[in-house]
Amino acid sequence: MIKIYNAYLDIETTGLNPASSYITVVGILLENDYEEYFHQLIGPEITAYNIIILLEKAHTLYTYNGSRFDLPFIKEKLGLDLEEHIYHQDLMYSCWKRGLYGGLKRIEEKLGITRKLKNIDGKMAVILWNHYIEYGDIYALRLLLEYNREDVINLKILKEKLLPLNL
Repeated sequence: MIKIYNAYLDIETTGLNPASSYITVVGILLENDYEEYFHQLIGPEITAYNIIILLEKAHTLYTYNGSRFDLPFIKEKLGLDLEEHIYHQDLMYSCWKRGLYGGLKRIEEKLGITRKLKNIDGKMAVILWNHYIEYGDIYALRLLLEYNREDVINLKILKEKLLPLNL
């Protein structure tokens, strides 16, 4: 199979420790020179099989701090080592090479990457998920999904700013 896509991945979780938390949302953007495809897995849809199917045409996976958070979390919770299936580039380290330090939102600010949802962070993402689960709050779920979508879309913009030649 020809792998023609770049992939961008970000997860939302109920906490920082995979032993006591779980994955609530997986956002994946696939893009090549002709098209983009965005997909989110939510709750029980989050399986190793579904992630592999979404990434099967991708040749490079981009994350921010994915080496230390997203990929180990996925490996612990789903038994899926994504780096066995796809080349991974953690954009956090590309930022460090350029003297840019901090979380994704701080880096976005430094580089002029905008966000609609400025007051939502990982802590608020947990609250939104809990409101959805406990109260059936569809608005909370929609807000969580939009937050995750912004994270993923901004990974692509960050990659384009850091790696303009797609290296």
